[in-house]
Amino acid sequence: MADTVSRPRRSVARNELRSTLSKDAERALALLCGDGAYGVEGEGGEIAIVGSRNGVSVRVGSCRCSALTLLLRAGLVAWEAAGPSGRRRLRASQEGLAHAARHGAKAGADPWLAQHKPLRAGEAGPCGTPVLVDDAESPLAWLARRKGRDGLPLVDAACLEAGERLRRDLTIGAMLPRTTANWSAAVASGSRAQGPADFTDALIAARQRARAALAAVGADLSGLLIDICGFLKGLETIERERGWPARSGKLVLELALRQLCRHYGLDPVARGRAGSSLRHWGAGDFRPVLHAALQMGA
Repeated sequence: MADTVSRPRRSVARNELRSTLSKDAERALALLCGDGAYGVEGEGGEIAIVGSRNGVSVRVGSCRCSALTLLLRAGLVAWEAAGPSGRRRLRASQEGLAHAARHGAKAGADPWLAQHKPLRAGEAGPCGTPVLVDDAESPLAWLARRKGRDGLPLVDAACLEAGERLRRDLTIGAMLPRTTANWSAAVASGSRAQGPADFTDALIAARQRARAALAAVGADLSGLLIDICGFLKGLETIERERGWPARSGKLVLELALRQLCRHYGLDPVARGRAGSSLRHWGAGDFRPVLHAALQMGA
């Protein structure tokens, strides 16, 4: 009986500690929640935090004794058993990962949703409020966050923008089959199926843009873009469904996205017109003076 009573008290005490963490403790916890990050005991009781940078383990920060005490008492970090080197490592617990995700939520994102999904505030919607974007939902966004052996993203900014633009048009145009019932349509006619009256100007324009983009890419590559940008399938799933060799989907996807970038007029590097140069500096209210002959002719 005593054990069942002490557990809720201990949980309440930990919740109170988590709500009153210092800035140093919050910063140290955020560093420990990085990919492959851990802490090791240093001189004077200070904890050195090691993280991964481009595949190399480097020191990314430190944790003071006072902050470590708060994190341990709150159950946000825990010591692992000593390994072959004889040094134990400090790791963030599951509660610590959840706490850091909530407190690290970006502006406009709900902290409790950010605990489970990498949300961020996107562009403003029709009502002027920012739209929440799940970065883990889009396969292109996942590829854009990963880097290849050359240190460059697997999908550059131009290809990502082109793919997301096609995804928006496919979604607004309602060109993908529904997987659930349509509860937004009116039921006065006894059916929730879309009719001509439900086709708005925005929907029609989005369909026209999407069809033009897919036609510009070509029939051989448009199916891949629909799977990636429309149905949000991963490359491994597409390779398995189509019987392609492993890691071949990335090459085909790059060709498709390049064609899509040409259609939208996107390029990863900004370029001006050939032979263009600066000819004149002028203030904001500057107006050129026409030639005297032209003025007389006017």
